Amino acid sequence: MTNTEHSWTSAGHGYSEGEPAPTTTAIAAGIQLPAGFAAIAEDPEIGPAIMTSMARVEKRLREAIANSDPLADATSRHLVEAGGKRIRPLLTLLCSHFGDWRRPEVLQAAAVVELTHLATLYHDDVMDSAPYRRGAPTAHEVWGNTVAILTGDLIFARASILVSELGGRALSIQARTFERLCLGQLHETVGPREDEDPLDHYISVLADKTGSLIAASGQMGAIFAGAPAEYEDVLVAYGERVGVAFQLADDVIDVTGGKVTSGKSAGTDLREGVPTLPVLLLRRAASRGDASAEDVLRLVDGDLTSDEALAEAVAALSAHPATAQSWEVAREWADAAKAALRPLPEGVVKHSLAAFADAVVDRKA
Repeated sequence: MTNTEHSWTSAGHGYSEGEPAPTTTAIAAGIQLPAGFAAIAEDPEIGPAIMTSMARVEKRLREAIANSDPLADATSRHLVEAGGKRIRPLLTLLCSHFGDWRRPEVLQAAAVVELTHLATLYHDDVMDSAPYRRGAPTAHEVWGNTVAILTGDLIFARASILVSELGGRALSIQARTFERLCLGQLHETVGPREDEDPLDHYISVLADKTGSLIAASGQMGAIFAGAPAEYEDVLVAYGERVGVAFQLADDVIDVTGGKVTSGKSAGTDLREGVPTLPVLLLRRAASRGDASAEDVLRLVDGDLTSDEALAEAVAALSAHPATAQSWEVAREWADAAKAALRPLPEGVVKHSLAAFADAVVDRKA
């Protein structure tokens, strides 16, 4: 076999020439657990195990997206090196502590869910024309839409390679999850049918786009750690609900100015005409004759090109009861996620999952 043939069959895997692979110790030094997981860090047994595993997953992510082709390597590394909360792999690792968390398949599953998430971000940013992601210019701003889309495809291909090595069960979960991610994006793009309630449509989109992958994350952690089979449905129900709660909170933060905690500038969704829960509840109130809702709706539906007009719409919507009601809805989903955990044994893992559900709707503070 010639060198050319070999480089083709290896699909460009590997670090660029002369670049050393990062060490697990160096990666671990920069890891910080997201809000809600304080109990993990405080536990003398689970804490070190999770932190070490997170570092190993981070290293595996970088190895998975490394490419001998300089352009593919740069574009693929763009979001990985920008950081992120790594919530999905963390949930995989955490749920593996219901079984034998030391199994190597757990680390691979954790890498798969994060690679899948990263792949969707490249596509989402193109569709949303987002200028920034995690504080850095988005890939399409740097390299253009075509390169960004192909990079997302490439990263998903790498995730597919890893998941294929885990066997048919993992491949089935991955395929069905990716199908829901695509359908969620499609349904969000085309909007609700004429006979469909806009609020129901909105929740179903969140369940597909966010809840499905979070659910798969916990499920795969339990599966590959050999946890009791009955835990799977529990963790899927939890993941679906906490994912919806997470996205609901994100959408409310958009109109309450929580840039510090969410990374979003207030009013981004309003300016882009994205239908989120506060606006949907505002429209419902206006349709029922709420004069104050009608007044705010005129601002929201007006020309929001200028920063002044946007700030006025944000302030009005934030002060309207529809926004407070939106927080209540997010809290209901978080409470439903916690309720799903009841069959699980008491301990740090269950407590952390419940605390995370609380944390996703407490980000307004």
